[in-house]
Amino acid sequence: MHISTRVRAFAALALASLTLGACSSTQPAPASSSGANGTSETRVVTDASGQEVTLPSHPTRVVTLSEPTTDNALALGVTPIGVVSGRGQQTVPNYLLDRAGDIPILGSIGTPNLEAIGAAHPDLILVDGTSVKNNDTETLTALGQIAPVFFTTQSGGDWRETFALTADALGVPEQADVKLAEFDQHVADVSARLKDAGYLDQTYSVVRWQGDSAGLILKELPAGQALTALGMKRPANQDRDGEGHSEPVSLENIDQIDADWIFFGTLGKSSVNNPSAGGATGVEASAAALEEAKNTVGFDSLGAVQANHVIPVDGSLWTSTGGYLLMDGIVSSIEAQFVPAS
Repeated sequence: MHISTRVRAFAALALASLTLGACSSTQPAPASSSGANGTSETRVVTDASGQEVTLPSHPTRVVTLSEPTTDNALALGVTPIGVVSGRGQQTVPNYLLDRAGDIPILGSIGTPNLEAIGAAHPDLILVDGTSVKNNDTETLTALGQIAPVFFTTQSGGDWRETFALTADALGVPEQADVKLAEFDQHVADVSARLKDAGYLDQTYSVVRWQGDSAGLILKELPAGQALTALGMKRPANQDRDGEGHSEPVSLENIDQIDADWIFFGTLGKSSVNNPSAGGATGVEASAAALEEAKNTVGFDSLGAVQANHVIPVDGSLWTSTGGYLLMDGIVSSIEAQFVPAS
């Protein structure tokens, strides 16, 4: 996940949201007015930028303009009518394909297709700091003229708070409490089984392989947070937060990615500066990238490689960004790998 991009963009977005005060996204609608879904009831919810946004009481035509907003909507039982493609992909993130089905793609990360969004007639547009590029107030204003625009997260916002706020925007706040309780129970169960099996005494590294180089996923990123929640240790050099995106590792220092176990993913050629570069992201793609990585000088000398402890994983799940389904999916991935149900 490229949180550093989000951090830089969010400050501009929060300021831009003030501009939207003159647009339909923040103006209170009369109780008798009808929205795109034909309903008349509205309510006011404060979004992550501090703006009060007038929303339909029960939005039915939701557009999501980031990976986390799409993820969280689906987790809450709301199927968007339009989404943006996942980072480095032409579809929704690979890990969401089974749930998302054939939802129309209305642009890519940071580049929403305004014409297509307008034609979809949404009654709510969910955004975060990755949804538009740079200080694009023109795009934000245009979105606000289509439907209410709701910011779901602050820069570096806690994923649980983001999930709860998204549930508020969608009119299902109670669902967030239920789902988060389910997640906590899942984590507790898997952690206990990992401990019993001796896996909490070992160390774990999460690596994104980008073409011909490595990037480390550190503790502040989703996969890092999932490992921490489960009580899984990081090597000493990785037992820290990073800058909010995968941390590049030079090939001369390839030993810095080593651990007892390595979770190894790829987003193809996608990077923080080129999120739409394209490339497969699934387990098979990661396995192929692993075979290429073995040609790198020093890679075969890694302890995890020699022990056959490198696990190819879905890069869209493990090395990018998302919400509730991503977090629970990582826990499920670890469960299936180390402590599958008997």
